[in-house]
Amino acid sequence: MIPTSHPEVEAAERMEWLSVGAAIASISVVGIAIGLGVPLLSIVLENRGVSATMIGLNTAFAGLASIAAAPIAIPLASRFGVVPTILVMIVVGALSFPGFYFADQFWMWFPLRVVLHIAITVLFILSEFWITSSAPPSRRGFILGLYATVLSLGFAAGPIIFAQIGSSGFLPFAVTAAIVLLAALPVVAAWKEGPDISGKEEADRPRFARYIWLVPTATAAVLVFGAVETGGFALFPVYANRIGYDEAQAAYLLTMIGLGNVILQIPLGMLSDRIADRRHLLVACAATGLAGSIILPWVVQSWLVAAAVLFLWGGVVAGLYTVGLAHLGSRLSGRELASANAAFVFCYGLGMLAGPQAIGLGMDAVGPHGFAWSLGLFFAAYIVLAGARLFARK
Repeated sequence: MIPTSHPEVEAAERMEWLSVGAAIASISVVGIAIGLGVPLLSIVLENRGVSATMIGLNTAFAGLASIAAAPIAIPLASRFGVVPTILVMIVVGALSFPGFYFADQFWMWFPLRVVLHIAITVLFILSEFWITSSAPPSRRGFILGLYATVLSLGFAAGPIIFAQIGSSGFLPFAVTAAIVLLAALPVVAAWKEGPDISGKEEADRPRFARYIWLVPTATAAVLVFGAVETGGFALFPVYANRIGYDEAQAAYLLTMIGLGNVILQIPLGMLSDRIADRRHLLVACAATGLAGSIILPWVVQSWLVAAAVLFLWGGVVAGLYTVGLAHLGSRLSGRELASANAAFVFCYGLGMLAGPQAIGLGMDAVGPHGFAWSLGLFFAAYIVLAGARLFARK
């Protein structure tokens, strides 16, 4: 057994604050731009007379672009370097927003949406890998909780900025592009601290699909989170409306979910650092999600009780992403961690596609409370998978 004072242990436990800070700062600035840019694009299309169906179709291309981008992120970074690839994607993402303003034909928005979200997906994959690989094992959960919290605050800040500048003219597009470009500053500052994932020739590398199954408890967790987050946020206003809430009441309930996400990620991350096997905490997060889904139809008639339940539910369920990413980092390192991180984001994209469809079908099949029952099925399926993995190990 290596003594705790051994130089190798000390090096492994050393916090690389410049790397961690640069990666968190850059991706959080991009989060602000996404929070600003996504509603901006929808409102502009609405003002141009585009139907809701076509706006939804154009937005769905974001999920398809994310799925397409995940397998190419690590080969790009391996060939050109992590930091140069991040900087190129920041520039590409920034230039996409003025492109939407000047694209006067609706069909042009589809390739622009693909380009934008390929850039964003590669940024997320490489930034999360940079954060995970730079955090010492004993504090990885805390750092990823901090990352999730700052990113959530960035997403929340975007709509606030949008409310101030509106959607008229070129200004909002220019502001969004400028915010994205700001993400380059911390990356440039930490240029020499970027992780190295150069490896063997492409022919010698395992297929991308292998990484989906390499740590299935983590990739399944993020798939479930992608499904319930995307489907839940998209269809909760419909659910709330059908059971008698007005738009403002529904919006405030969604805000409670977001607040839970912001406040509980650091405590969950710190808790995960104290658990030998993070899969137990992942099962606990899913069990909380299942319990919340089961009791929601019984408490939703009381706004205050529903708000309290959704606050806890939203925060703990988001732990599937934070703790899942920490679990991934505890099992892999180097290029394998980078490729598995890409598979992690790929599975999140699959969840984005599956969640709204499944929840919508559930509501059509059994009525409004099909919303909660459908969410519960995702959590139950995950508990079965993770439980089977834990049992098999024992």
